[in-house]
Amino acid sequence: MADAAYDAGPLRQAIADKGAVAVIPTNPTRTRRHPLDKHLYGERHLIECCFSKLKQFRRVATRYEKTARNYLSVVTLAATILWLR
Repeated sequence: MADAAYDAGPLRQAIADKGAVAVIPTNPTRTRRHPLDKHLYGERHLIECCFSKLKQFRRVATRYEKTARNYLSVVTLAATILWLR
């Protein structure tokens, strides 16, 4: 799933080569229109809102943690706090 800015032939081909379906709205400047699953693309909004809320935690946004393990712990803790709200 991506924005219309990522609507490029090579990207769509790379996604198809991996056996996936590109859920990218067609760029308005394109003459050929690609089909779009609007319900699935709408799910993207939920994911973006989640990332936005996670980035409100300073340690998550600035990546103070040096190791991936510690960073994952901070993200998990922040997600737990959001879930409990």
